[in-house]
Amino acid sequence: MSANSRLTVAAHALTWIGLYQRRGHEVATSEQIATSVNTNPVVIRRLLAKLGKAGLAGSRRGAGAGWMLARDLGSITLLDVYEAIEPGPVFALHPATPDPECVVGHGIGPVMTAVYDDVEATLRRELAKTTLEDVLRDILKAP
Repeated sequence: MSANSRLTVAAHALTWIGLYQRRGHEVATSEQIATSVNTNPVVIRRLLAKLGKAGLAGSRRGAGAGWMLARDLGSITLLDVYEAIEPGPVFALHPATPDPECVVGHGIGPVMTAVYDDVEATLRRELAKTTLEDVLRDILKAP
């Protein structure tokens, strides 16, 4: 299994748009954003569509088309971004019900659910502490 990078790509895209707008540009194209992320513009458009539905990004069509922030970087947390692009829990139980006659099969669900609930709560708490303004500030401070 490979790690999921959607949160990183989404945070990258939004932070890039925020910096681009601060530098005097109204909108950014998916091609420009994709160049920074080093991915296909279609990937960026799909991700920004989800972020748009969550009220984090907006788009303009027609002449001068492109993407913009719907909210200030300081009001967007990593939790906001995560919730926009990662529906559902981080971890899940078996897709099929384990053997209830087996001691492990019988007990694995409740035990793992408790662990996963704690992990999810910790993840959400930590993501809520960081805004995209914090991300940009730290990026700009990096050598």
